[in-house]
Order: sequence, then structure tokens, then C-alpha cells
Amino acid sequence: MKQIFRTVACALAALLAVGNAAAADAYPSKPVKILVGYSAGGAVDAIARSVGQRMAATLGQSVIVENKPGAGTNIAVKALTTAAPDGYTLLLAANALAVNPSLFQPAPYDLDHDLTPVTMVGRVPVVFTVREESAIKTVADLVAAAKAKPGGLTVATPGNGSTPHLAMELFQHTAGLKLSHVPYKGGAQAITDVLGGHVDVVAVNALEVLPLVKAGKLRVLAVMSADRSAVLPGVPTVAESGYPGFEASVWYGFVAPAGTPKPVLAALHNAVQKALESKEVREQLAAAGGVTLPGPPEQFAKLLKSDAARYGKLIREAGIKPD
Repeated sequence: MKQIFRTVACALAALLAVGNAAAADAYPSKPVKILVGYSAGGAVDAIARSVGQRMAATLGQSVIVENKPGAGTNIAVKALTTAAPDGYTLLLAANALAVNPSLFQPAPYDLDHDLTPVTMVGRVPVVFTVREESAIKTVADLVAAAKAKPGGLTVATPGNGSTPHLAMELFQHTAGLKLSHVPYKGGAQAITDVLGGHVDVVAVNALEVLPLVKAGKLRVLAVMSADRSAVLPGVPTVAESGYPGFEASVWYGFVAPAGTPKPVLAALHNAVQKALESKEVREQLAAAGGVTLPGPPEQFAKLLKSDAARYGKLIREAGIKPD
């Protein structure tokens, strides 16, 4: 009987291998769609279109970007997880992918069972910024002012559960201080209000404040990435400012539906890696203060798991709720 089971198992494995090989040989035979859980014109949308254009050259098929904003990117993730696992539907995700299973209850999806990591794309630092006229000049100044008057300083972010919000919550926990959070519906109004003196500090990704920093209207106190940003070389990291090991960045990466054949995933991974080698994509991320992050799917899977655990713990302990 055991021999029969072994024979059947071997036969099934052989059939699966043949099926995967056939899928790889035929792939792609039609356009590939990249889902984006944010509105057109934003950072994730721009990166999806830039990378997708170069993926098309490698795949020999058109790559189409489809925007599905709303519900904290959960609408786009739902569209991905209900799509056929054939390599023709991808999602360019950011940190919300790892955060939302803890932020929203019941969990809208299961990272381990509903999705397959394809590859990282890049990383952009979160920064915290004040208006140029502010008396707060450094991270040390911010910490001193916050500890002198707990809850007296206000910090604006693009919304509850956003990466900048969670980054500032992590910083408060690390530094042992308390700021009053003021959530906005996006970074633009938050930046406007810090310029107008209505809030003391704003936490956003570097891309959103660079023009105003260059114009001398905003001052970046620190970048939250592990390394300094090439576009803000004179600005220290939080780790350099007295909090070793601190890191919080906005990352981007591609995921596919669970069950996508390995040969198809390999073809997609290869197409993205070639796109990340292009001067245009590298310069686009560099202009936003970020870097490309080529690497194997296992690297992205590890990041998803670690961020889900790190931010999940923070969300539970701080009682953070979605907007």
C-alpha cells in the first residue's frame, strides 16, 4: 500500500512539474496588470508605471497599471487575492500590506496564505520636519520640548495607521516621550498646517517635503532610515541622533496571488530586477531620497514577516485604530 501511495505521489509531482514548465513556456501570452492601492499621480503609482514600462520590454507584453484606492489599500489587496494565480495580476504594495492585518479587524487577509512575495522594489525614508522658523532645531530639541510638556507638542501625519504615524509612534516609544497625534487625510494638508504653525511637527515620506526643504521653508530634523539620504546628506538619522538601531522607512514591493507557479514567479522576478537596473528607475527613487532594493523573494518575505510582527505589536499596545 505504501508503494502505491509513493507511486501516486511521484506521478502527481511529475504532472505538476510538467504543468509548471508549460506555464513558464507559455508565459506571458497577454498583458500583465499591476494593481495599485493608491490614487493616480502618487509615489506608488509613479513607481508602478516606471517599473512596469521596463518590465514590458523584458516580458514582451504590455504592463498595465490599474489604480484601486480605498480602505487603506484593502480594496486593491482583495482584487489581488481573488485574481487567478497565473502571473497576470500583481500588486505593488507598500508598508500597509504588512500593517493592515493588525490594523483592521477582522484581518482582511492572511499574509502567509493569500499572497506570494515576488520582490522588493525600493525604499524611501520617513522624515520628521518642522517649519524653518521653529525653535526646534534638532532631535534633541524635540525630545527635550516633548518631555518638558508631555502631550503639549503636536505631530501631524497622513492618517491613523499610515507608515509615518507608526514611525512616530515607534520613535515616541523608543525615546520615552508623548506627542499629540493629529491625523490628516494625506500628507499635503498636514504639511500645509505645519507651515502655517497649526501643528509643531509633521512626519511624512521624504518625497513630499523635499521641494519645501530646498525652498528653505521646512527643516528636516532627522531621517528615520538606517542610513542617511543622498538628497539630504547633511541630515542625521534617528540612530545617529542618540537612538541606535532605530529604523522606519516606506518600502515598495511586488506580490502575487498565492499559488502562482514558481516558473512564472521567476519570470516576473527577473523582469523586475532588470527594471531596477535601469538608470531611469534608480534616478526616480533617488530623487525621492530613496534607493532601489533588488534581491530574492525570500528577502521580501522576511521583511513582510518582521514588519507585520513589529507594527502589529505597536498597534495593539498603542490601541491604534484605522481612520
